Amino acid sequence: MYLKNTWYVACTPDEIEGKPLGRRICGEPIVFFRGPDGQVAAVEDFCPHRGAPLSLGFMRDGHLVCGYHGLTMGVDGKCVSMPGQRVGGIPAIRRFPVVERHGFVWVWTGDAELADPATIHHLEWAENPQWAYGGGLYHIACDYRLMIDNLMDLTHETYVHASSIGQPEIEEAAPATRVEGDEVVTSRFMENIEAPPFWKAALRGNGLADDVPCDRWQICRFTPPSHVLIEVGVAHAGHGGYEADAQHKAGSIVVDFITPETETSIWYFWGMARNFKPDDAALTDTIRTGQGKIFSEDLEMLEAQQRNLLAQPERRLLKLNIDAGGVQSRKVIERLLEQEARQRADLVASRAAAPAAAGAAAAGNASRPAIEIRPA
Repeated sequence: MYLKNTWYVACTPDEIEGKPLGRRICGEPIVFFRGPDGQVAAVEDFCPHRGAPLSLGFMRDGHLVCGYHGLTMGVDGKCVSMPGQRVGGIPAIRRFPVVERHGFVWVWTGDAELADPATIHHLEWAENPQWAYGGGLYHIACDYRLMIDNLMDLTHETYVHASSIGQPEIEEAAPATRVEGDEVVTSRFMENIEAPPFWKAALRGNGLADDVPCDRWQICRFTPPSHVLIEVGVAHAGHGGYEADAQHKAGSIVVDFITPETETSIWYFWGMARNFKPDDAALTDTIRTGQGKIFSEDLEMLEAQQRNLLAQPERRLLKLNIDAGGVQSRKVIERLLEQEARQRADLVASRAAAPAAAGAAAAGNASRPAIEIRPA
């Protein structure tokens, strides 16, 4: 189960340049495109004529043209035109709230009247020119909660990512987990260690020596519905670790936006934001390439894990101390799912009450004698 009355990353702006994009999100088939004014729009990926996916069509003058019979749709989900056909009686299709912000397109798949763009997380690294960002997208056949588990427990780096960011010191340093409202934070600090290959390269990229003892940190922050931002980095030992001045360290934020496609598949928007040498495009490309390889290793493991769980759904899984971040994140999700279910029930009840009240008012007016106005 996944939350629906919330904002998810749907795509990046480049994916809808000059063409529509079809993407299933939280079980909803949606097509994204830019309207006549350049604003992003999202409607259900279903032509009201014969049910063809509108995403198989094309753009013309800011309108979405169905690739089957030419029915043309507007950003409001209403039919604009169709060759040789009056369109006034063609029913509108569902329109989804959508916002372009922080270099991503965000969509709300739940009750449209509850969508508030102000609740989209502020991302300082996306707006501040002192930061650089590079990332990508993977489609992964796994439950979105398995990816949250993976990111909130980085012990697996020692084994899954042994050649890049993994090292024995990770599992030797006990993580600490705390819950702050709807946010879950798991932290791990390592002191006076050798930097692993990925972080040696980052030190060199920041003009620092890579052959001296370092302090390393990993601070994983889960926020609903399924976002995990991880502060990571290394600093030359003896300068304060995480609190070290910029001249002694290489630090970044690992960006993980996990968008459910179905119950067992996700769109995984990954990336890394850094606040050193933000204008170095070559460094951004190098980090993106290295990080892409790291996350591809997670992909293989997660999909194999999902297959095992589907094959043996009755098997109970162990919960160890290293799992605290994932366990607490799931508890937050479960609590919010219950809250959303109550919210939806209240909304359905209010919708049902509104027509009844309107009908009663109309009946009352009908029973009153008409007022006749006569000239004086």
